[in-house]
Amino acid sequence: MIEGDRFDVAVVGAGPAGMMAAGVAAELGAKVILIEKNKELGKKLVLTGNARCNITNAEFNLRKLVENYGQGGKFLFRAFSVFGPEEVVKFFNGLGVKTKIENNNRVFPTSEKATDVLNGLKKYLLKNKVNILLGSQVSKVILKDNKIEKMVVGNKEIIAEKYIFCTGGKSYPITGSTGDGFKWASDLGHSISELSPALTPIKIKENWARDLQGLVLKDVKISILQDNEKHFKETGDILFTYFGLSGPLILDISKTIGELLKQGEVKLCLDLFPNLNIEVLDKKIKEKIDENPKKLIKSFLTYFMPKRFIPVFIKNSGLEGDKKINDVAKKERKIIARLLKNIEVTATGLLGFDSAMVTRGGVLLKEIDDKTMRSKIIDNLFFSGEIIDIDGRTGGFNLQACWSTGYLAGKSAICKFSANGLK
Repeated sequence: MIEGDRFDVAVVGAGPAGMMAAGVAAELGAKVILIEKNKELGKKLVLTGNARCNITNAEFNLRKLVENYGQGGKFLFRAFSVFGPEEVVKFFNGLGVKTKIENNNRVFPTSEKATDVLNGLKKYLLKNKVNILLGSQVSKVILKDNKIEKMVVGNKEIIAEKYIFCTGGKSYPITGSTGDGFKWASDLGHSISELSPALTPIKIKENWARDLQGLVLKDVKISILQDNEKHFKETGDILFTYFGLSGPLILDISKTIGELLKQGEVKLCLDLFPNLNIEVLDKKIKEKIDENPKKLIKSFLTYFMPKRFIPVFIKNSGLEGDKKINDVAKKERKIIARLLKNIEVTATGLLGFDSAMVTRGGVLLKEIDDKTMRSKIIDNLFFSGEIIDIDGRTGGFNLQACWSTGYLAGKSAICKFSANGLK
């Protein structure tokens, strides 16, 4: 039940950033309304981490943490110093959500259920008496004297002292992330950088990838080539799909590939043995041949790759799969070694916002005060979450940015209500 239409803080968007901002502001004494156009809270949150919810990344060195957000990472330093990964873990533990740390410092609820994270946040909002308005679309934002005077929501006018936009980006539009906040921010005078899908799978030209759908290759090094120029190398896990490639490594480099594709064809070179140079790998192949001289090539290759990958490898190598490995000439053996170190595929594009985990682009960082998340253009407006022009790698970094900016925006918006003020 909404207690009237006047509030200290109105938060638009009930994703992770919005729920955090609303809960914090209310906990510190403000009368808060949280407005969500979906009929439920956290619709996108429960899909994260394959419904397991990668809450954060246990990188407690803040200088190293910001490196996972590219050039804009320094903007988050203040937010992380106030409410970083350590505080996030303690926060959710305090809500009864126990956590565990997995590979690459990824933090998950021990239950492996994203719904437990959402339920913890719901209890937090309820405890702090946040007014929640579901199934309600903001249709108009009214400005007066460089401040938001009110918002029209359905047949209501919502009036608040401060407003926080946490409307997300454009990724996963089926969850309600349709980019509404970008238009409102633009109409209010903010600049919006180019919006594009980030952390998204890659389409490739080679049809053989379809035959490998579902296959995971671990610890593969990928080099990105364009016009014979090598841009960078990264190592991680990749997943073959019916359209091309996905997996953590692919998602992390998709942003760079998308930019390079604007300039022309992009080649990806897969190195299945990044820790061995080609001479050492060739020696290992020869040793295995000496140990298994009667094996057929197609059976022998199981020592070096998953069984499902062998037909594709043989086709690309030009070798005869039914030939005994002992009959392989030195020249053919070196072909195996070279191909294990360099399997080329051609990127043709990225999947769109429907498949992207986050949005690249948003409200320009220079127009937001990094110490408070307050707009430098509209006096009583704050931003948090994916609407801001910043995005991170996979592994809990994007949710961490939501928690941190949401916390800082919520606290900053009501600092006059708090005896302690900001940290």
